[in-house]
Amino acid sequence: MFRISLSKVPLSRPVRPSIQNAQRRTVTTVRCDVPRRADIPSPRGPGKISTPQDFLKAIGRSSETKISIDSWDAFWRTSGWDMKNAGLSIQDRRYILWCMEKFRQNKPIEGFAHEERPKKKIRGRGPAVQFGKRIRSRRDR
Repeated sequence: MFRISLSKVPLSRPVRPSIQNAQRRTVTTVRCDVPRRADIPSPRGPGKISTPQDFLKAIGRSSETKISIDSWDAFWRTSGWDMKNAGLSIQDRRYILWCMEKFRQNKPIEGFAHEERPKKKIRGRGPAVQFGKRIRSRRDR
């Protein structure tokens, strides 16, 4: 085993940085307390989507019944925390925020709105069907 004694090891550099080095350093500050918001998109099309309720109805999953916001600007300023406080589930919040972002990117609603994934019918690990046949346990019955 090796023994190291710190009292015998000389210090190779001073503990405090010199004043000259401190003056050469530049410090940049970034303001992080104000979140950056994307632009609020304008309602699209002649009479297609003009209110938040129309948007929620267009994306489906009965979103219009889960949250109610009256003005267009207030809808686009809504955050995930506001939706959480309104009582939306995590999946609903994520889906609505995802659709809002796609709408901001000028993508058509028909291209990204989709129904919820159906519930799994087969539980457990591994494939349930191989070679077109359903796998069952191999023990004798």
